[in-house]
Amino acid sequence: MQTTLSERARALPRGNEADTILRKCVHCGFCNATCPTYQLLGDERDGPRGRIYLMKELLEGHDVTRSTQVHLDRCLTCRNCETTCPSGVTYHALLDIARPELERQVGRTPRERALRRGLRFMLADSERFNLLLKAGQTLRAVLPGTLRARIPPRAVAMGQRPDPRRHTRQMLILNGCVQPGLSPNTNAAAMRVLDRFGIGVTAVPEAGCCGAIDYHLDAQQVGRQRMRRNIDAWWPSIEDGAEAIIQTASGCGAFIKEYGEMLKDDPDYAAKARRVSALAKDLVEILKDENLERVAVDERYVGQRRLAFHCPCTLQHAQKLGGAVENVLTRFGFSLAPVRDAHLCCGSAGTYSITQPELSRRLRDDKLAALEEGAPEAIVTANIGCQMHLGGASKRPVSHWLELVDRAINAAPDAYTKESVVNHRGSHKDNDNDNQGEHPCGPRLY
Repeated sequence: MQTTLSERARALPRGNEADTILRKCVHCGFCNATCPTYQLLGDERDGPRGRIYLMKELLEGHDVTRSTQVHLDRCLTCRNCETTCPSGVTYHALLDIARPELERQVGRTPRERALRRGLRFMLADSERFNLLLKAGQTLRAVLPGTLRARIPPRAVAMGQRPDPRRHTRQMLILNGCVQPGLSPNTNAAAMRVLDRFGIGVTAVPEAGCCGAIDYHLDAQQVGRQRMRRNIDAWWPSIEDGAEAIIQTASGCGAFIKEYGEMLKDDPDYAAKARRVSALAKDLVEILKDENLERVAVDERYVGQRRLAFHCPCTLQHAQKLGGAVENVLTRFGFSLAPVRDAHLCCGSAGTYSITQPELSRRLRDDKLAALEEGAPEAIVTANIGCQMHLGGASKRPVSHWLELVDRAINAAPDAYTKESVVNHRGSHKDNDNDNQGEHPCGPRLY
């Protein structure tokens, strides 16, 4: 594609990068065939090819209107188009460059600004989010139906965590912002599972939100500040030899793997950011290379579980790990139902379900229909956003895939001893009683 970027666009910190990305696009249209919003709306401007042209006009200095912003806002940033593109167009990077410039020229309505600031305020701080979540759960019965549907019931408590100090191999794990409140058992399950493979896992309390929420809601500099804060929190452990930084939420993992790129021009953090990105691993990247067969599983539990796995876009398109979780689950003995159109987004996409509720609902309903065709007993996924989005409408239980693995391999009564665990029950009192007499991995999911 030929381009003639404006002087202002060329002066942007990533202006030359935008020009390079635009020139790679040959407008073949293959991307439209796998774009979820184009499939729903059939509008060229709601597909990657059309959006690239809109961004080209913006960066070339043409007049842009609110219409351009509407079509870019409808993009899920699922990166399905990048998987499909034969020319290697890094569409998401172009979007990251264009959106702030579009914001400068078009602005936002007062309602949109309030919504985006409110989402950043509520979601990016885990302690604040937990307080708001508990308040919502307490009042859930008397809230309006649309609001009540967005507040999940109380989560499975995390149970016990193994003491990481008894292992030579050491890794870090990201707690994140919303997952500790919505699904506290997920990271605890990761710690228990990796403990069985001789890996100690530690969460650094000072490391919080990965920065994606701010970065994708018109506050890129705030997002970069969160990146720097996390790097500072992890750095002492990295210098002490931490083998990896694990994420159990694939959205966070995809973002952390780009720290090196997003901070490449920061003289104080560029090298550290590259190191953090290199150490960032989705949990499945650790397990897929382990000898899974050496750990016994509860055959009765595994044999009764026919699962449908929803592979998040951030796992298959951003991290290029499509098929990895399915392979691990199969190696553990689980039976997997086929999933039609498994490459398509469920509509969660960070805060998309709130900023674009109608499109998000349609995508969710289509995804659930595809997941349920194989009559699975349960649905599993690898990202907290997808888990909550699908779980709010599914008649079947929806959980993180690792929680089922945790139950399967830690079913033996001698899996843990009193000396080998850190006792840490979840904060939800309603669940504490459920843990009495239960195995350390918490109450049964089903």
